[in-house]
Amino acid sequence: MKKIFSVLGLLFISGAVAVAQHIDYDEYTLDNGLHVILQQDNSAPVVTTAVMYHVGAKDENPERTGFAHFFEHLLFEGTENIARGQWDKIMAANGGTGNANTTDDRTYYYETFPSNNLELALWMESERMFHPVINQIGVDTQREVVKEEKRARMDNAPYGRLWEVIKSNLFTKHPYRWAPIGSMEHLNAATLDEFKEFFKNFYMPSNAVLVIAGDFDKEQTKKWVNEYFGSIPSISRPEKTKYVEDPITTQINATAEDPNIQLPMLLNAYRTPSMKERDARVLDMISSILSDGKSSRLYKRLVDKDKLALEAASFNLSEEDYSAYIIYAIPMTGKTLAEVQTVIDEEIAKVCTELISEREFQKIQNQYENSAVSQNATSEGIAHNLASYYLLYGDTKLINTEIDIYRSITREEIRSVAQKYLQPNQRVVIDYVPQK
Repeated sequence: MKKIFSVLGLLFISGAVAVAQHIDYDEYTLDNGLHVILQQDNSAPVVTTAVMYHVGAKDENPERTGFAHFFEHLLFEGTENIARGQWDKIMAANGGTGNANTTDDRTYYYETFPSNNLELALWMESERMFHPVINQIGVDTQREVVKEEKRARMDNAPYGRLWEVIKSNLFTKHPYRWAPIGSMEHLNAATLDEFKEFFKNFYMPSNAVLVIAGDFDKEQTKKWVNEYFGSIPSISRPEKTKYVEDPITTQINATAEDPNIQLPMLLNAYRTPSMKERDARVLDMISSILSDGKSSRLYKRLVDKDKLALEAASFNLSEEDYSAYIIYAIPMTGKTLAEVQTVIDEEIAKVCTELISEREFQKIQNQYENSAVSQNATSEGIAHNLASYYLLYGDTKLINTEIDIYRSITREEIRSVAQKYLQPNQRVVIDYVPQK
């Protein structure tokens, strides 16, 4: 499941701004289309093996939503050579940990083992790609697991429908309009053959990237990669359908009710460009200015100074085709959503019309420098970043060069991008209120 959280924080390392480490890696492509990235670091005896597939919720049939997330669960059921229920036991018995997650754009599987178990990890991931057992008992079991997850995270959780509400109002044509967990009605109606067809359409070498990061011998690893993945048949990767949304030119107002909340929430959502665009990174910085920490503008104004809200924040949810810039606030008891909206509008207007201070600018530059270090501090972090930069951005080099893009952003550019995307006539305003 997608978790909404900020990966940025003002970290202090030895009292100074950290310098991002240069990540060395090798990459090549097998004859069957599987792209392989090797990042060798022998400083600690652990290694992460990761496979990212270019399939997410946006690749689903609108009448069969939830398939990509469902497979995140289903492909732990077992394979022709790994008995049902044994996957996690094999990992644990060999000192490993692992997991998987799904977004609108991709599905990601990974394991971290002591380095002497790399061959085991490669064999397991090749089994998942080539020999999974997709049968009725596995489908029925995982349907119940997904139902319980939806009940726990969405149906019965306070503000659990937040992202579903935003997406359904912000997008009308693009598959981003539904949440990755999908519809339980669709999953219940789906047949075993439909699940098998989904796997056949998307889980092939040419639609994936394999990343190995950590402590390993490079030449031996290449032999194992070829041994376990090289014989998987080559299949052409699926063509991605492109969806174009009409621009929002007039503010859209909506109301959503939630039986699990007692306090209303105000949501402002703007449709913004792909995470591959420079403007998306500028919007990341604008999010930091507005809501990263208690010294940020929205928090200081709404929570500290005016005491209108219990909580207020914004974030740029970056995705492959479009992104969503979201501002939310929970008013204090006795305060109204309209009062909160007025202050949000004032703070957005300042970012659109005034240059941020040099001090504020230096603070967010420091944040991004330190974030670049922290995100690449472990083999798991490096593996995820290498996979994402290759598969979603189409540029593996960004693991080393993205920080230079952030460094090159100016105060004038921050103001200009805010003016471009954060206008009242370009947003959806949602009153997310307790169910009557």
